[in-house]
Amino acid sequence: MGSVIAVGVIALAALFVISAGLKIVPQAQAAIVERLGRYRRTLEPGLHLLIPFADRIRANVDLREQVQSFPPQPVITEDNLVVNIDSVVYFQVTEARAAVYEIENFIQGIEQITVTTLRNVIGGMSLERTLTSRDDINQQLRGVLDEATGRWGIRVNRVELKSIDPPATIQQAMETQMRADRDKRAAILKAEGEKQSQILTAEGEQQSQVLRAQGERDAEVLRAEGQARAIETVFRAIHEGRPDSELLAYQYLQALPKIAEGSSNKMWIVPSDFAQTLGSVAPMLGAITQAAQEGGPSKSAPPRGDDEGGTPALPPGNAPY
Repeated sequence: MGSVIAVGVIALAALFVISAGLKIVPQAQAAIVERLGRYRRTLEPGLHLLIPFADRIRANVDLREQVQSFPPQPVITEDNLVVNIDSVVYFQVTEARAAVYEIENFIQGIEQITVTTLRNVIGGMSLERTLTSRDDINQQLRGVLDEATGRWGIRVNRVELKSIDPPATIQQAMETQMRADRDKRAAILKAEGEKQSQILTAEGEQQSQVLRAQGERDAEVLRAEGQARAIETVFRAIHEGRPDSELLAYQYLQALPKIAEGSSNKMWIVPSDFAQTLGSVAPMLGAITQAAQEGGPSKSAPPRGDDEGGTPALPPGNAPY
């Protein structure tokens, strides 16, 4: 019975020792093993067996990419202005042994190198350039940090500046300047718009006047052509009708009242042989008057020329009456 108990105790002790020597390393991590206080090896992810009471885990190192944000740091620019800059560093441990043994706290070391490098870079830039050159600053910081942390087994992947805060007075001056620039651009755009509007209006008026002049010209041409055709038609009708002197005198008598209507008419122009023509028209007028009184048409017609086929004889000239 005593031997059984002893065997059980030994088995439990062996099981405890074996379980104490088993080590499981999670994925994306590395474990630093020391044997009797001296570096022994680096454990990869998985199950490992250690020598109990001789081997121990010094540190577990995260191999994933890490993000470290640093508080705002006051930095003086080239033009002696103090700005507060806070930054973010993206880094990854590539060698766990160096990250544990080459530096006591690599995160604190990264922060201090970032601050000193940032002051050196910003110290050679003006405020305006600092605000507009974030990419250049990020590249310079990344280069310096990657070179300094390489011997620590750390690779700096990215450096970003979250904010650059100038003094309140500088911010107000910048806002005033930006507002003035916007007002200036707005005034320029408004003036250019008015100028373009006036140009388009003038061009429209010019085209309108040209079109109106062309329309008036075409109307005058058409009106002149119509008058020419009317005169030609009247002349042809008169020529074909072959009027004699008695008919012309009768037409002149009908036109006399219209000539006398104007108050400024002081002198009339009558043909020189108007008396002779009027004597020949008198019988015709008497016949027309008698026919009108009797209520029937006149049997006599205004005499034609001596020669029915000849050209009508017109008054030789005009003389003042």
